[in-house]
Amino acid sequence: MQNIKKQAIEELADLMKTHHLSEVEYEENGTRIRVVAKKEVPVSPVAPVVTAPVETTPTPVTPSKAENNLLSPMVGIVYLSKAPNEPPFVKVGNIVKEGDTVCLIEAMKTFNPIKATKSGKVVAVLVESGSPVEYNQPLFTLE
Repeated sequence: MQNIKKQAIEELADLMKTHHLSEVEYEENGTRIRVVAKKEVPVSPVAPVVTAPVETTPTPVTPSKAENNLLSPMVGIVYLSKAPNEPPFVKVGNIVKEGDTVCLIEAMKTFNPIKATKSGKVVAVLVESGSPVEYNQPLFTLE
């Protein structure tokens, strides 16, 4: 049992390092492990890769919209589709029902389907596929 916990802690620490996270939390079968970095991990700026001109209008998140955000239930890497060449689970303009899968979050080498906690129309996608997300970070805004 002790080796399993040690292995889980080492995997969480590796996940933090790989994705420049400051904190990781994992719970399974009543055992909860939380790893917090001692100092801030600097994040290198990443230049955006533009393959074709795309017209987009950012959707600001106002306080009234904040209550309509679908939040990340865990720390990990978010994926907006099942595979790189697949269409996204949801996009702006789609209607989602409570319980619909809206994205995947990879944590501890496991892909976790993230379900909508409420129904509504997707008015903003607030994360990029492949980016790290924190616990309670807004992922989508619904109307």
